[in-house]
Amino acid sequence: MYEYWWVVVAVAALVAGCAWKWWPRQRIFPATRLAEVRRDFHRQRERLEAKFMQLGSYPAKRDAPRWLDCDFEDDVAFARNRATGELTALVGVAIEIEDLEEHPPRDREPATNRRAATAVFRFQAGRWATDGRAIFNFTPTEAIRYYERDLEMIGRETPTRH
Repeated sequence: MYEYWWVVVAVAALVAGCAWKWWPRQRIFPATRLAEVRRDFHRQRERLEAKFMQLGSYPAKRDAPRWLDCDFEDDVAFARNRATGELTALVGVAIEIEDLEEHPPRDREPATNRRAATAVFRFQAGRWATDGRAIFNFTPTEAIRYYERDLEMIGRETPTRH
């Protein structure tokens, strides 16, 4: 009955070894890889900002206000999803939104409303992307603090002023 016990032990050791090797890589980026990913974000930032604005300027609902303009701050906060390990870059923005409550005459421009928000960028499948999602009324650091059950801050970059 117990003549093949070594097979069970070997299979268990193999499974444990694979889990040990695979699990940390899914949860933790090595420091060198993290630095590379952060550099990639800065290289692609202009393209990402344009894509963010393009996606945000087309509202998902017909009665939702349109984004007219967006100013990006220089600061970037990087966070990691605690469950999946996915990296996120959060950037403070000021979004100019068409004010739907005021109905101007046809000869005037529509009224606008400027709102503070945080733009969300995700590192997925080896590259940075955005779905045009903004977290309104939060700075990047406040957003990470608010979603602390899901996100942990792994870095913040503030440009030096000369």
